[in-house]
Amino acid sequence: MPALPSFTTSSFFNGERLVVLFFISLVLYSLPFSLLSHAFALSFLTLASLFLEIRFDTSNSLSLLHTRPGASSGILLGAVTLPTVILSKLIQLSRGLSLGEVKIEELQYLTLQYWATSASSLSVLILLSLSLWRPPFLRSDWNVRFSSCFLFFQAVVCCVSLVETSQGGLHPALQLSWFICHGLAAVKLIQHFLRTFPSCASIGEALLVTGGIVLYFGDMLLRTLEKLSRLLMSTELLSTEYGISRSEISTFTEGLLLGLLLYPLAFRYIIQIWEWSINTASSEARKYSEIGRSLIFFATLGLVMIVIAPSWMQFVQEFHMHPILWYKINMVLSFVFSEPVKRLSLCIYWVCVICVSVLRFYNISKNSKIERILLRKYYHLLAVLMFLPALIFQPKFLDLAFGAALAVFLILEIVRVWRIWPLGHLIHQFMNAFTDHRDSDLLIVSHFSLLLGCALPIWMSSGYNDRPLAPFAGILSLGIGDTMASMVGHKYGVLRWSKTGKKTIEGTAAGITSVLAACSLLLPLLASTGYILSQHWFSLFLAVTVSGLLEAYTAQLDNAFIPLFFYTLLCL
Repeated sequence: MPALPSFTTSSFFNGERLVVLFFISLVLYSLPFSLLSHAFALSFLTLASLFLEIRFDTSNSLSLLHTRPGASSGILLGAVTLPTVILSKLIQLSRGLSLGEVKIEELQYLTLQYWATSASSLSVLILLSLSLWRPPFLRSDWNVRFSSCFLFFQAVVCCVSLVETSQGGLHPALQLSWFICHGLAAVKLIQHFLRTFPSCASIGEALLVTGGIVLYFGDMLLRTLEKLSRLLMSTELLSTEYGISRSEISTFTEGLLLGLLLYPLAFRYIIQIWEWSINTASSEARKYSEIGRSLIFFATLGLVMIVIAPSWMQFVQEFHMHPILWYKINMVLSFVFSEPVKRLSLCIYWVCVICVSVLRFYNISKNSKIERILLRKYYHLLAVLMFLPALIFQPKFLDLAFGAALAVFLILEIVRVWRIWPLGHLIHQFMNAFTDHRDSDLLIVSHFSLLLGCALPIWMSSGYNDRPLAPFAGILSLGIGDTMASMVGHKYGVLRWSKTGKKTIEGTAAGITSVLAACSLLLPLLASTGYILSQHWFSLFLAVTVSGLLEAYTAQLDNAFIPLFFYTLLCL
């Protein structure tokens, strides 16, 4: 007989799980009755991932998956974060719909996204559950059985919801096929990620990344299919043009990131062919292998960025000129020089801050004994100095800057990982000065998580947004709260949250207090620039406290999860 689960408080509820469960409870409490099926699906997903996480954390199964050493599995946190974020946006749009400020198509589009992210998490959890079922007779413990039952219930709720409603103009059968494709893609991607980058991420972190990438690529694929259906069959795949209209800058950013994310896969096979030809050549030819490899890299990267990615942009958006020329003329020149004093001044300010800060921090990292975790917090403060003024006075320009910065980061990381001559080694040396135990030689993610942590709340707040502080969620939680918690906790912290952890009560209190103080200064400033304030102080205090407690307890990459938690609670 399989052993019954041990429901002791210490083994079942740790700090991170309690914070996540309380976070889910707040979201479910705020749901309108029209989203009842979404509430059931999220509840079953939460319970399934909870029992599965307990099973993984109390066994040696994590070592088989090559996850990041020293981190818990993070399955609960990784599985529920994206669906909960989208559900909070659905709550927000439901308020806008009742006020006549949001179209029903926008709500349908976001509902499609919610079920897609749920399908991705569901499929990965099924994969993890199957990995724990052992012969003979497929015996397993009660945690896995409970998890499997809740996964089944969630799948049933999803199917029933699809039969009753048709989201985004898609037939229910097409929707079900679409969600199955999302699930299969998530499973294949997380397997590839953990196999290609061993010891670089926990299961929860990999779940968040793969769920986001699958959702992003699925959105772009559906746009492509919708355009193809209109051209080839003279009909629309979606009766609502996929829910929302897209701006040219949004399409340009999506196409650029699509090319950069897919490029390493193609470059890998090109390099394999190149290395095979070099190995069969003479020794004289092999001397120039590094130079040839570098030339191939820049030539193929240019092909992707100038030809392939812009071709997709032109297909789905119908630019009046080549997208690269459009970007240079309309977005860089016209956009910057339309308000030359403000935007040129902001660009000069950014360049000065980046140059001075990077040089200063790099010298400190080489010549000082300051812990790297504190050095990294200087970059969090740098994010506040750069992004906060721009978000208040030039939010559209900041959208453009975030897209360009993310593209540059991706290119630099590709150059570093592949050691492209002559920059690869130099970039690797520079980045190593700021890495810690959560990074590795294979993959450095801290700068991506900081940039995306600040950018995602801003991007998600485009369109209807009745919570003025929501776009600032990343900047406040990472740039101010996380930084103050680390600095105060490191210098003055005495009382620790747990015997094995390093986070202190003093640091957490300092982080929460600093964010509340920043909000008290920011809200009057936003009111003076025309924002209509609708954020209640009690809900704000709750959002700051929950995100602060998550920072104190989680063993996951907090740059990725804290801004999403804070943003979700601000939207409620």
